[in-house]
Amino acid sequence: MTNAKQIIAMIRSHAAGDSRQFLSIAEHIASDADKSGKTKVATEIRDAVTKIRDRADGNGGAPIPLSTPRGELAGLVKASYPEIRLSDVVLADDLRQRIERLVREHGSISALKEHGLKPSRKFLFSGPPGTGKGMTAAALAKELNLPLYTIMLDSVITKYMGETAAKLRLIFDAMNATRAVYFFDEVDALAASRSAENDIGEARRMLNSFLQFLEDDESRSVIIAATNHRSLLDAALFRRFHSAFVYSKPSAEEARRVLRNNLPTFDLSGMEWPKIDQLSPKLSQADIKAAAEEAGRAAVLDNHGVLTTELLFRALQDRANIQPN
Repeated sequence: MTNAKQIIAMIRSHAAGDSRQFLSIAEHIASDADKSGKTKVATEIRDAVTKIRDRADGNGGAPIPLSTPRGELAGLVKASYPEIRLSDVVLADDLRQRIERLVREHGSISALKEHGLKPSRKFLFSGPPGTGKGMTAAALAKELNLPLYTIMLDSVITKYMGETAAKLRLIFDAMNATRAVYFFDEVDALAASRSAENDIGEARRMLNSFLQFLEDDESRSVIIAATNHRSLLDAALFRRFHSAFVYSKPSAEEARRVLRNNLPTFDLSGMEWPKIDQLSPKLSQADIKAAAEEAGRAAVLDNHGVLTTELLFRALQDRANIQPN
């Protein structure tokens, strides 16, 4: 029934993380089983394939196998399986609700399909550095059971005519071949306004290629672009995305949550929060996390493991002092 070539092909597709090819071979085996009169075996194989595909559509099962980028693509993207959950990311309530809805959409593909709808896939994140854009991208990958492919723009963008477009094509082709979350950080490097004073021909061609690839993309992958400088983006970019999300520095209450999340083993019950609140909202989430870790180290090394208001305040003040004016 199952020949040696099919077994070898299945092993190779599994090793390469090519789940689509793996399931296609399984279906061929089921077909061969039918022809041999092994109808029960054929039915069991087809049922198993259907369940796996349903889980992949709803993301309720195991993560999609991580296929390591090869060839030229390996120099353009960094693949990973994030461990951070959405609950670990501190977001404003309205922003959290919108992000959580994205997760629900991708868990309800069948329900949406019944009404001729698809989940949204292309998102633009904007806001100051360190406010959680990258963390959200990683958390979405985790919640959707997808690998995270971070685009290395310094390798994508070149000064030679046509090379950047060719590299972008490789990335967008990969979106069709491997379903994942594709994260373009600091996308303004690719998509700065065409009206910029320093605009040059190659930059314009690069932008036009990126816009066209976004427009034409019909894959099942999730595309996230992030920028610290929304005002620099070309106006034509915005309509290529299904949704835009604006990030900001945390409020005093959100800053407290960041501190608690990053100091879980310390007793914070005696913390003088009003004093802490004077500094923390001036900092980004990344800055507050770094200050929490520094205060924790100081508590362990210099204060017998006791974290005081003064230690935390000093760490936050140090971070505030290195901020640009």
